[in-house]
Amino acid sequence: MAIEIERKFLLKNEQWRELVFKSIRYQQGYLNSDANSSVRIRTSDDTAKLNIKSATIGSQRAEYEYTIPMDDAQELLATLCHQPLVEKVRHLVKIAEHIWEIDEFSGDNAGLIVAEIELSHVDEDFIKPDWLGKDVTEELRYYNNQLCKHPFKEWQ
Repeated sequence: MAIEIERKFLLKNEQWRELVFKSIRYQQGYLNSDANSSVRIRTSDDTAKLNIKSATIGSQRAEYEYTIPMDDAQELLATLCHQPLVEKVRHLVKIAEHIWEIDEFSGDNAGLIVAEIELSHVDEDFIKPDWLGKDVTEELRYYNNQLCKHPFKEWQ
């Protein structure tokens, strides 16, 4: 079984922007998102993937990912995925041996920016840059499958 271990943070300021070495635009939708798992379709420039994750809240969960044809992905996003789709630009920032993924959302989630770091084990130490804010790993509303159901624009 593939296990994903990641932590999720809000950001205190924009200082991370000067460290970005690559940015990728994503569009993703959910075919299913319930108490057990989420099934997602995601496209980027020329890649489309089917992703299945356990619905575990926290830093560790099961994850499976498979490449699919782009035409199939676009059709699934347009016809079968829950709306609204989650749209974002993922900015990559290298700090020491880790790559931070900073997701800057658009569409119905415009204004939300979340930083994620993947770890090799739950207790792994990592450098926390000055621009890192509150840890929201345990907060369900910051998960992409929830942003589809309850977009940032609806938050109080």
